[in-house]
Order: sequence, then C-alpha cells, then structure tokens
Amino acid sequence: MKLISIKFCNFRQFYGKSPEIFIASGGRNATVIHGTNGSGKTAILNGLTWAIYEKFSPAFLEPKQLVNKRAINEINIGSDIECSVEVVFEHELRKYNLKRKCYAHRKQNGLPESTDSQISISCIGEDGKNNYIEGNCGEIIAKILPESLHRYFFFDGEHIDHIFRTQEKHKIADDTKELLGVKVIDRAIEHLKKAKKTLQEELDSLGDIETKKSVREHSQLEQERDNFSTRNEQITQELNQIKENKDNLSQELINLQGAKDLKKIKEQLELQEKQIRQNLIDSRAIIKKAISTQSYNIFLEDKFNRLQNILETLKQKGQLPNGIKKEFVEELLKEKICICGRELTEGESCFHSVEKLLNQAGVAKAEEATIRLATQAEQWPKNQQDFWQVVDKEQESIARYREQLSAIETQLEDIKDKLRHYPDEEIRKIQKELDILEGNVRSLTLEQGSNSNKIEILSKKIEELEKHIKQQRSKVERQDITKRRVEATLESINCLIEVRKRLENRFRISLERKVQEIFSSISFKAYQPRLSEDYQLNLIENTSGIAIPVAASTGENQILSLSFIGAIIDQVRTWSKKNTLMGPDSSSFPIVMDSPFGSLDESYRRQVSKNLPKLANQLIILASQTQWRIEVEQEITPYIGREYILIHYSPKEELQEEQIEIAGQKYSLVKRSPNNFEYTEILEVNRRETEIY
Repeated sequence: MKLISIKFCNFRQFYGKSPEIFIASGGRNATVIHGTNGSGKTAILNGLTWAIYEKFSPAFLEPKQLVNKRAINEINIGSDIECSVEVVFEHELRKYNLKRKCYAHRKQNGLPESTDSQISISCIGEDGKNNYIEGNCGEIIAKILPESLHRYFFFDGEHIDHIFRTQEKHKIADDTKELLGVKVIDRAIEHLKKAKKTLQEELDSLGDIETKKSVREHSQLEQERDNFSTRNEQITQELNQIKENKDNLSQELINLQGAKDLKKIKEQLELQEKQIRQNLIDSRAIIKKAISTQSYNIFLEDKFNRLQNILETLKQKGQLPNGIKKEFVEELLKEKICICGRELTEGESCFHSVEKLLNQAGVAKAEEATIRLATQAEQWPKNQQDFWQVVDKEQESIARYREQLSAIETQLEDIKDKLRHYPDEEIRKIQKELDILEGNVRSLTLEQGSNSNKIEILSKKIEELEKHIKQQRSKVERQDITKRRVEATLESINCLIEVRKRLENRFRISLERKVQEIFSSISFKAYQPRLSEDYQLNLIENTSGIAIPVAASTGENQILSLSFIGAIIDQVRTWSKKNTLMGPDSSSFPIVMDSPFGSLDESYRRQVSKNLPKLANQLIILASQTQWRIEVEQEITPYIGREYILIHYSPKEELQEEQIEIAGQKYSLVKRSPNNFEYTEILEVNRRETEIY
C-alpha cells in the first residue's frame, strides 16, 4: 500500500473541506505535520484508521463525536451534514479512492446525532474517472493490508509499547502470521480437513459394516482429540495472562515499602525452587537414559557365565583353535614349508598334521565372533557397576533435591503467610490475589497435563484405527479410490503443517535478527532483544556470558517496539518479494506515527530520527513543537518530501499565540478564532522554496 493523499470534511477539528494532504514517497519519503496539542494530529492518525478500518487508537477521546462542532452548530434543526475522510492510495500499480462517511443531524432538542458510517472504494482509471467497486470493501482492504495488522503501521508513538503490554499480547503471533502469509496455509489445512471429513463420510457410505464402524469411531476420536487440543490452547493463553497478572501484582508488592524485604527473599527462594525443579528433571532424565541404554547388563550375568563355559569346552575339544586362520594354513601347504621352517612333503606325517589343521581352521571366523563376545562378557561386571553407580548417584541427588525443595516450599509458605497477615491491608490484599492466581495456575496446569495425556492416548488409537482402516479390504473399486484420496489428503495436511512450521521458524529467526540489528543501531546499551516462539519480545543482557532478562525503561520499551515494527516491515517487504504467493500482495508499507519522540532522551531521539526514514517506504510524522527539536529536525529534514502545519484557532480571549520556525520562516501554530469556534486549518509548507527565498 502506497498512500497518495488524505482529505477531511467536517472531521473533528477540521471544519468544511480541508486541503488535500499529499504523502511523500521515494528518496524524500518523510511527510511531517506540525501542530500543538489538541490541534488535530491525533485526529489525522485516527482519520486514517477510521476511514480504512473503522478503528481508533486507545488515546483517541470521544470516538463517537466525529463531526466538527462548528459544522453541526451551523445547520438547522432536522438538517444533515456530512463528515468524511477520503484516502487515495496505490496498490499493485492501481490507484484507489477510499471514502468513509457518516452524517450528523440536529434533533428537535438541538443535540446532535450521528448515523452509522458507510464506506466506498473506487478504482481510478487512466481517464481519471472513479469506477466504483461492488462487493465487500472489507475483503478488498484485507487483501491489501489486513485489519489485524493496522496497529503496526498506524500508531501513537507515546503508547507504542502498549502493543507488547496489553492483554492481547498473544495476538502478535497471529498478526505476524498474517503478514507472513501463514494464514493462507492455515486456510488450506482447514479446507483439506473438511475435504477429508467429506471423503470419510463417502467411505462410510460405501464400505462394509466393519469399515463403517471404524470410520465412525475414527471421526469421534479425532473430534475428541481436537476438543482437548483446543482447550489446551485456551489454557496456555489463560496461563500467559495469569503470569502477566502475577508479575504486575509482584511489582506492586515490591513498590510497597513494608513488604520489600519479604518480597526480595521470596523472589530468591522462587529462583532456587525453579532451579531445583530443573535439577530434578535433569536427574530423572539421566536415570531414564541409563535404563534405556545400560540396564540390560543386570540381566546378563548368567548368560555371560554360560558363554564362557561353552567357549572353554570347545577349546579343550580342539573345536576352536587359538586364532589359526584357514587362509594361513592354506598358504603353508601351498609353499610346502611349515611354520617351523621344515619342508612339507605330501604323504609324510608332517604334511598330514598340517593338513588336519585346515579343517579346524575353518571355524576361525566363528571364533572371532565368540572372542568379541567373550571380551564383552569380561566387561560386564564393570558395565553393571557403572550402571548402578549412575542410578544410585542420581537417586541420591533426587532425594537431596526433594529435601531442599520441601524446605524451600516451607519457607515460601511462611513468607506468604506473613504477607497474608501483614499489618498493611494493601499488602494482604495483593497476597490474597496472588494466592488465587497460583491456585488457578495449579488447576489449569493439572488440567492441561491431563488433556495432554488424553491427546497422546487418543492419537495412538487414531493411528491404530487409520492402519486398520487402511488394511481393510474394499468391496468396490470406488471405495479403494476414496481411501487413496483420504490418505492423500491426510498426507497433504501433514506436509502443509510441516511447511507452516518451517516457514514460521525461518521467519521468526530472521525477524529476531532484524530486530536486534535495528535496536543495536539505536540503543547504546549492550542489550539484545530476544523473540520467543510465541513472539514475546524481551531484552536480554549477556555481558557475563549468561543471558539474563533485564527490565527495560519506558524509552527502551519504545525503541524495542519501534525495532519490532521496523523489522516486521523490512522482513515482510523482503519476504513478499521472494514469495509472491504468500502474504499481502505488496512490498510497500507506510508508517504513520503520532508523537514518536515523547519518552526519549536526546541521544535516543537522534538515533531514532536517523533510523525512522529507513524503516518504511513512507513515513508520516505528526509532531508537536517540543518534539521537533534540533536533533530530530537535523536527522529528518534531508528526507522531508512534504510538510504541513496545523493552525489551531481558539476562541479563548486571553490567548497566547504560538509559532514555529521552519527554514528561517515563522508560521503560526495557534491563533485567535474570528468566529468563536474552535477549529484547525491545514497549511502546506514548501521548505525548498523557503530555503531558496
């Protein structure tokens, strides 16, 4: 999506039809819009999101009051007035005009009332005429830039880190999959599952009684397994939310001075508890490995003793010579010289003695095998001893860990009990909430574990049934064809699942590297962003060789969020060029940012400003005068292609007018209203002409 222009009509601060705001692109891809607080910067951002998605940012106040107040007051009672936003954009070399509008009218009591919004999209032909597109406009927009992704491209810079703090944090993974195009594969998998179900129903109608019964049972088991899997996904989301709530409550507890020391001890004990539980898991894994690879040794004592007796008996009978090979004896007879140097003549006793060894040497290969077995038998006592040493050592460790764990759990419970009965009511309240959350975690974890076991059991039953159905004879040729179709569908589903898994993993790893690259170019701290499999973004410090999570400041969270958004745009842009069938059908993306520098200090502001024009194909910055400081202006100015000023007219009598200086020319930001109404005008600034002048 390449934005071309935006135009407002009676939308919030903008009275009447505003001048068209053209969006820069190409080498000078930055569009800067200056304005004071309340002049309409946030209205421009939300005008875009309202027009395209009928959505608003969290900081947008009174979203139902969209129509300009002056416009409403100027109409007669019973009359209507239009409020609209028009967006012209380009996509795949086609130009579109999108318009969303609503109407407001004054009721008999004089109060305004607004209608629901209406949207229309037209394609602008080469002749300049609008050819209106029939059908669902939402579907058209979804193919260009899906609604679930708009918050990564249109956002309030001061609240950008809220993307990673909200209760909908788990949606980031789904949003990224939409960008990547994995949703296409998801839909293909769902379609194939439905096709498989249809084919199985067809097989049910064609097959014999036994096949029908197996197919019905197979469908029931699959449905049951899917129900458990769906529930486990819900539990995972609930557990993530509970963890976030616990972290927030724990932070509140730390901030309360009275519980600070107890909380510190509690955190240390919880870390020890986590480590000991991991040690228990590791010890059990070692025992399990020893049992699976060495436990057979304890059953072989009698077998090895019998083997040694058999070998000794065979040697005594001369049936197993001591290492004389058949090839060696044949060579002696051929050369007619004994190993002692004596000549061997056919017919003599010496020749017959050596020839007799030839028959005995025929079992030499068998002897080699038995020698190897005998060597293993000799090693048996040591192998058995090693096995028991490993098992005994780990069992002792497990017993010791359990004692330590019990002691820590007791100490933790004591601390919790102290907090439950602490004199400070706020501390008692927080601990009570934590107790409830921990109880919920235990309950959900048990349910999830139980569900996982049931899923495993059901999967085995399903696998056995699939084999059984596959092996059953078909009575008619059509049944055979249907079975092959079912198998092909199942194989296709498994292949697509594997493709999706690999695609997601490759994209996530590539995305993490880009986030790290952008963050490193902005931040001066030796922190490294990490992106987990569920797209949780965290900062890690690794200076000591051990990766330790760090608590990011507000500014660092803002930089982290900007890095994530920049990385998404860069990676999807690259991805869509390489994979034209996947994801949004475009490699061009805009970023619209309201107040992008609010929480940053001077050094970070400069680095962010330096990187912003490189993050997206188009950059629209909505900034106040305090945010447009020296370092920001210095870094952004070389990229400015379009620049506008929002002149805010205020009816306030004792008004202190504000101005902004651009390229040596002063422009008003706040003026006295000539008609006692509050509204905003849009003025374009041609920086190059000003500089030339």
